[in-house]
Amino acid sequence: MKVWIPHEQGLDLIGEVPEGVTVEVAPQPDVLPSDPGDVRFWVPPFLALADSVPLAAKMPELRVVQLLSAGADTWVGRLRERVTLCDARGVHDSGTAEWVVAAILSYLREFPGFARAQAARDWAYRRYAPTDELAGKRVLIVGAGSIGEALAARLAPFEVSLTRVARTARPAAGVHGVDELPALLPEADIVVVIVPLTGQTRGMIDAAFLAAMHDGALLVNAARGPVADTAALLAEVSTGRIGAAVDVTDPEPLPADHPLWTLPNVLITPHVAGSVRGLLPRAYGLVGAQLRRFVAGEPLENQVVGGY
Repeated sequence: MKVWIPHEQGLDLIGEVPEGVTVEVAPQPDVLPSDPGDVRFWVPPFLALADSVPLAAKMPELRVVQLLSAGADTWVGRLRERVTLCDARGVHDSGTAEWVVAAILSYLREFPGFARAQAARDWAYRRYAPTDELAGKRVLIVGAGSIGEALAARLAPFEVSLTRVARTARPAAGVHGVDELPALLPEADIVVVIVPLTGQTRGMIDAAFLAAMHDGALLVNAARGPVADTAALLAEVSTGRIGAAVDVTDPEPLPADHPLWTLPNVLITPHVAGSVRGLLPRAYGLVGAQLRRFVAGEPLENQVVGGY
């Protein structure tokens, strides 16, 4: 049985390979180590997903696509019925949750302004003027999946009050339904969106969503760029009424002349929330476990069925 993975390091990180399995490195859709026709288990390149999807059509024996990303929006509905699609749920929890905490703290404590002042050797920037703080803030987490849970655990020690929202309410777990957002948004000081990109979440952060946030609130988007209506976001943050910290944009990359870059109340990072040194060991730990399950005829974990 032939398996393709995108990283040379994965050969060592994947762990024990079942007898009869050959693992090859296919780093890009246009850099193939052999005939794709007999690949049965495929781990596509992490950063070339859109270009990788058409290659699946050249794999008649393909049975499993194991993604290295938490999101599977590029792949849903584009594979044969007999192909099982699995995401990397759990792999990105710590990295993305840490990014959200870092982004919130950086925004509230005005680190971007201090970094600019350091570059200018300006000691007087905000001298003696207090910054904001995280303690006491009301945080709304939209997306109660594994990343949302990891984020909640990391925010709890900061003396915040937490409210979680999912597609469907889970009262026993203290999770509200997405239909309650109009009532919840005005009560939140910080709104973190960490949902997958689906037909239901595309454009979720629209003009009405943003208008419902109270003056001085902070929006954090660690989901996918198209979850936010960029024009609506720009219109709202341009007034200075609310702020934003985003790791994702639409379009992406964000054009160099886009006005979001220059707004003092917007913090932007280039889709790096999950890009940490521990990613590959965790990712290939999952890949190896899934491969061994597949060979043994056991059910695979993280099968993509949608929801957040």
